[in-house]
Amino acid sequence: MLAVVVSTFFVGFGGGVVFPVLPNLGAVLGISPFVVGLILSANRFTRILANAPAGSLIDRIGTRGPLIGGLFVEALATLGYVVALEAPLPEAWFLAARVVWGVGSALVFATAYTIAADVSTDGSRGTSMGVVRGGITLGFPAGLVLGGVVSDLYGVSTAFVVAAGFALLASGIAYAMVPETHVTGRKRAVRPWELDTALTTMTVGTVNFGLYFAYLGALFSTLVLFIGANEFTVWGYGPQGMSGLLMAVTVLAASVCTLGGGAVSDRFGSRVPVLFGFLVVSFVGFGLLATAGSLPGLLVACVCIGAGQGGASGPLMALLADVTPGDRMGRAMGTNNVLGDLGGGLGPMVTLPLVETVGFAPIYAACAVIPLAAGGVLVGGLYAETGTVSPATDRAGE
Repeated sequence: MLAVVVSTFFVGFGGGVVFPVLPNLGAVLGISPFVVGLILSANRFTRILANAPAGSLIDRIGTRGPLIGGLFVEALATLGYVVALEAPLPEAWFLAARVVWGVGSALVFATAYTIAADVSTDGSRGTSMGVVRGGITLGFPAGLVLGGVVSDLYGVSTAFVVAAGFALLASGIAYAMVPETHVTGRKRAVRPWELDTALTTMTVGTVNFGLYFAYLGALFSTLVLFIGANEFTVWGYGPQGMSGLLMAVTVLAASVCTLGGGAVSDRFGSRVPVLFGFLVVSFVGFGLLATAGSLPGLLVACVCIGAGQGGASGPLMALLADVTPGDRMGRAMGTNNVLGDLGGGLGPMVTLPLVETVGFAPIYAACAVIPLAAGGVLVGGLYAETGTVSPATDRAGE
């Protein structure tokens, strides 16, 4: 678990480094807002295709090989950002690098969550999922700060090179420390494109879709533009540095609440009440963001959105593992990631063009409704499959 957390933390730099850089860099490189949105979403659209094979591969051959390979592929993709800065067609190079990153991250995410499920029980699964999710998300704000601050001080290319170095370090750590947890002995016969279509998996995946559409798809892709339009500044940083810092604060809040949400759901004996509490926090955050007129108001909104997203993710992943048989765990995680990435990928494609026509407030107000709608979908799906809206864990029975 420790090796997985450290590896995913370091590789997360490359995932966050582009967000505070690329939206403004697009104007300098002559890339249109639509193409910028496509580049930011390309890794998620790639994962929509790669997640199912990744989950099937895990159920077939295990977790160790796909994890190490995925981390190395992400390191190569980060180096592609450096090439893109000097290439004749930078948009094509950025797009290709994000596609490669998507393949690697599909392997990393599915293996990390499957390892957590393999080595935990119902009474500790929320904590285990929270720890792994925390490792993944804590690397992301480090990348946001790297992309915003280091690019302001030393240049964009330097930020990308440093991120690639840490990604290579992550693959080395995984190779040295991560054992096999999922498949031993005879390999299982699993079709490469097989999804887990169980109702509970599809329900959790639909909730994941909505949360990622609002959080990564809408907030992260528009925040730098929102800051520039409102001329928010602190410590002399421009929109890139400011957005990097605020997104880092957002993801830090998410990481802390991911650990807390998973652990509380273990002690509570049920995931759903904890999930609903954090969905309401996310609703409040987007409501505050829609009316934010000052930097303190923007900061509070970002903290609430991060806390809501992170606090819900640990119990949500643990709930999926609770109701999924072990031999389908890789495919269930892959299917859940397909739907989450579809939401995160559609977000920039929809919101970046719309903010230029309808403004920021209507977009953020609409995003506030999404967590509440996701809660309704969750309750309906759980009741149809299990006969209860709040399945208890083994800890509750004890």
